[in-house]
Formats: sequence, structure tokens, C-alpha cells
Amino acid sequence: MSLWQTAIEDALAKTKRNIERFGERFPHVSTDGGKSYVLTNNDDWTDGFWSGMLWLCYEYSGDEAYREAAVRTVASFRERLEANRVLDHHDIGFLYSPSAKAQWIIERDEEARRLALRAADKLMARWREQGQYIQAWGPAGDPVNGGRIIIDCLMNLPLLHWAYEQTGEERYRRTAVLHADKSRRYLVRGDDSSYHTFHFKPENGEPVGGDTAQGYTNGSTWTRGQAWGVYGFALSYRYTRDAKYLETSKRLARFFLSHLPEDHVAYWDFDVPVDDATYRDSSASAIVSAGLLELLDLIERDDPDRAHFEEGVRRTMESLVRNYATIDKPDVDGLISRGSYHVRGNSSPDDFVVWGDYFYLEALVRLEKGIKGYWEESDRG
Repeated sequence: MSLWQTAIEDALAKTKRNIERFGERFPHVSTDGGKSYVLTNNDDWTDGFWSGMLWLCYEYSGDEAYREAAVRTVASFRERLEANRVLDHHDIGFLYSPSAKAQWIIERDEEARRLALRAADKLMARWREQGQYIQAWGPAGDPVNGGRIIIDCLMNLPLLHWAYEQTGEERYRRTAVLHADKSRRYLVRGDDSSYHTFHFKPENGEPVGGDTAQGYTNGSTWTRGQAWGVYGFALSYRYTRDAKYLETSKRLARFFLSHLPEDHVAYWDFDVPVDDATYRDSSASAIVSAGLLELLDLIERDDPDRAHFEEGVRRTMESLVRNYATIDKPDVDGLISRGSYHVRGNSSPDDFVVWGDYFYLEALVRLEKGIKGYWEESDRG
């Protein structure tokens, strides 16, 4: 059995056990140093990743137990949208792409398609025409967040691109392209690092400045944000074939790989002073691995970055499996340890985080069987 197969079999077993343990609830993060997930009632931004894990397990194994659990989560997301429960933020793509859109991609379920399109409309409500951006957090006119964009939102744009493909309505594509362009201009720095967030004047989109919500300092590079940029700009290229997005994704990827420590798994910020107590963020490395696999599917065979990116994926995923995976701990909930949520806020700085588990599994099944995630439609065979 290959290293990837061993890791996937462990993920399948843990996920099946977690179906019973979680019931109708959703894993978020752990708070005990990495044993048990805190569960939500589908009211957090992370809940779609559990759905995505179930769909990935089903596609890989064909086991109906994963499918049945995944379908139940989609029903929960339908109820959440109808109740408009904790949806006043930009992470609608994180919620509905790996859940409802995934069901459409895999099963061509028409109700799931309609749900995903309604979710795209919910995300569209966050478009601020005067400023020309998708507002990340809070209501329109919020005194702190009214002009804020964040790099994470690049992973929500695929829901809008998909909605354009499904409906032909240009408004979806226009919003996704304009927001990606603004993100590229203001979140990506000249040295190929990135801001976590950037502020604009809401009335006219005039730039105010970059800062961070979760990184070490305003001018540092939060590793998870850099990873979102690698994957997000690659997906913008996938949908638009605009070469500037591919170039930006590659720039961010080269920066990420060149700043890794010896074991090829990132600390939580690239600029934080490092000692034996410095927190990692295994989720950042899982995200960037999935993003690099997307990039490798997009670049030419003779691209000068290909060998470097292939080596980066291999080294990172081998380290995650050998050094961070919980393969020798069958009774814990999470797949990989040493994830960080919000270090400066002392919120799960060294724990399981469900998005880390999701992208780790997404990268594994893509490496082993070519199964992609649910950010864009592809031939599922």
C-alpha cells in the first residue's frame, strides 16, 4: 500500500467513525490540543468542509454510508439558507461549494443545483458597487468592515463563476472578475507575499491600506492567507483563462515554497520569530498542496516551474502524512495535527481544524485517483 493509500484509508476510517459521533452537527476546531472536535449546529463558516470530506470519501470508496451522510448535510444547508442563519459574510462559497454544488457535480441533483444558485445570489448580495468589491464581514456600512476585503474570498469566487456557467447571467462573472482583479492589485505585494486584508473607502473604492486580522503584524505574511491566494488565483485562471491570474498564483506559490522550514510544513506566519514554541499551521500547507495540484493541472508540461511545484507537493504531503497525520491515533477526530485557527487571539492555536483535514484529504485523493475538489466542475468519470 502506498503512503497516500495508507493515509486515505485512515481518513476513511476516521470519517466513518465521525459520522456517528457528529450526528447532525458539524466539526469546527478542537480546543484540547488535538483530540475531539467542537461541534456546531451548522452556524459557522467552516461547516461546508465536513460535507466536502464526506463527498470525497464517497467518490473515492463508493461506500453509500458517506453519500447518505453527505446528503443529510446538504439538507441542513438548505434549511440554513432558508433561515438565513449566520450568512452575513463572504464565506458562502466555503459553505455551499463542497456541499450543494458538490452534490450537483457528482449526482446531477437538480435541487442541489438550485440551492447552490441561491447561495450564489446570497454571495452576490455582498457586492458593493460603489467600491467595486465583495465585502468580507459585517453588514453594508459597517464602520470597521464596510470597506474590507480579505484574501480568503478568492476561494468563494468559484461559486460565482459556476453560477455564470449554469445561467449565462453576466453579473456573476463580472463580480468574480472585478473582485479578483482588485484582490490581485491590492492584496498581493511586490515581493510576491500577501496582505490578509485590505481596506477601501466604501463610497468610492479609494484604497486605504492593508492590514491583518489573524497574521503576526499588518506587514507580515499570514501563511494560510498566502495559501488561499495560491489556490484562489489558480481557480480564477481555470474559469477565465486570463494569464495574469496564473502568473499571480505561481508567484505566490514560489514565495510559499521558498519560505518553508526544513520539514516543509509552514509556521502560522512567514515573518513570526521562530523557536521551539512557535506554532505551525498544517492547514496552510494542506491548502497550498491542493492549490499546487490545481496549478500543475493548468500549466504546460514544459513549464519551468513544473518540477519545483511537483517537488513541493511531494515533500509537503509526505511530511504531513509522516509527521502530522494521526494515523497512529485511531480514537481522535482529526486527520492532521498542528493546525492553527487564530494564534494572536489564542483561539485553537495548535489543534485540529476542519479545513485542514478537508484540503489534506482533497490533495490525497487527487494524488491517488485524480479526484478533484468541488471548486469547479470536471469530468468525474
